[in-house]
Amino acid sequence: MNTTQHYRKIMQDRLTELENRLHGIDQELDSHQDRDWDDSAIQREDDEVLEGLGHSGQAEIRMIEAALARMDEGEYGFCVRCGDTIQPERLNVLPYTPLCRACAGATARA
Repeated sequence: MNTTQHYRKIMQDRLTELENRLHGIDQELDSHQDRDWDDSAIQREDDEVLEGLGHSGQAEIRMIEAALARMDEGEYGFCVRCGDTIQPERLNVLPYTPLCRACAGATARA
């Protein structure tokens, strides 16, 4: 299996996992119908946590989809900012990263 196929499989598996998790979050949010005020307050707090998880999951899905599109375009593994090769060590940790280590560091400092 070539490197791109390896990363594609990792990202597709993660995408499936995230979509399943988001579906579960949606179901959990839809199931909260308690009328008791105390229970409603606790559920509202829980819902905020679930919504936060949902938003971060949606952001990760968008990043994975963008990386898969870069693969389809033959641009995967190259920094979208400077064009340098993204090191395999970085891709192993974050396969959907669009930035090399130097550009990611510059973005974080800005």
